[in-house]
Amino acid sequence: MHQRKAEMAKHSDAFMALPGGCGTLEELLEVIAWAQLGIHDKPVGLLNVDGYYNSLLSFIDKAVEEGFISPSARQIIVSAPTAKKLVKKLEV
Repeated sequence: MHQRKAEMAKHSDAFMALPGGCGTLEELLEVIAWAQLGIHDKPVGLLNVDGYYNSLLSFIDKAVEEGFISPSARQIIVSAPTAKKLVKKLEV
């Protein structure tokens, strides 16, 4: 599993998470951790349909305030309510 994710990460320009469960959260948090460790600086997009990721984004912002997540790792995370808007943000 780790090797598969590492290969996908190596060949990607960005990461995108749709609303999902534990597996989605595990993969999402792993790529955010990789950014914090300096393994990549690729954007991470959240398809925030109906505010699905609002609580997670608030949690991450609190972790930044408390010093557990670096501001640079937080800055790579973008969100949008539609796929079209998210892709546009990731292209910048």
